[in-house]
Amino acid sequence: MRLKCVITDDEPVARKGLAGYIEKIDYLELVGTCGDAISLNNFLREQSVDLIFLDIEMPYMSGISLLKGLQNPPMVIFTTAFEQYAIDGFELAAVDYLLKPVSFERFLKAANRAYEVFKKDHHPKTIEQGFIFVKAGDKWVKLNWSEVIYLEAKENYTSVVTETGKFMILSTLKSFLEAAPEGTLLQTHKSFLVNTSKITGLQLQILELGTFEVPVSRSMKDQVQQFIMQHHILKK
Repeated sequence: MRLKCVITDDEPVARKGLAGYIEKIDYLELVGTCGDAISLNNFLREQSVDLIFLDIEMPYMSGISLLKGLQNPPMVIFTTAFEQYAIDGFELAAVDYLLKPVSFERFLKAANRAYEVFKKDHHPKTIEQGFIFVKAGDKWVKLNWSEVIYLEAKENYTSVVTETGKFMILSTLKSFLEAAPEGTLLQTHKSFLVNTSKITGLQLQILELGTFEVPVSRSMKDQVQQFIMQHHILKK
């Protein structure tokens, strides 16, 4: 399974360098190169593409302007010399944002990330069990994962906040993370797990879950932002 890629950059040297990197990675296939955003727009009308390596500042139209106008665009990895567009890239759900000059090590990391997103989108995992039973006080309670909003560690207990109430469970966050179907829970802080389907926004270091808010620690910030970029959740 190979990702069909197109490079768009107005600098021939940059296009050549990225093409050389792509040749070294067996799951990438270069199907075209473009010198500006308008050429890319025409190319996408004729060619199926999985991943665009996209420069930002180019003649006639910027890469960001083009991407905003595309319906159901392919995955995008921005390649630019300008750091100030990173927030725009984040809001457009780019897989990654590479600053020139791009080292092969950094390029490979971004390509691997795109490949993981591609595999997840094309081979969704079937969730067979959407619930667990947990002991709350003197009784066993059925928890549907779809109803869980977030979990908070409190000494030896875990507070589980759901759509129907709150439960104090004698268990660790790690136990819940291991029990949940893959992709259901995301750790935002050493004391917090959130249900990924309940995320509604991100403001600075606060993750919004409808009317609830949970903190995002510095150590977890990168993985939270990566999740949001992959799932196109827009920053408010």
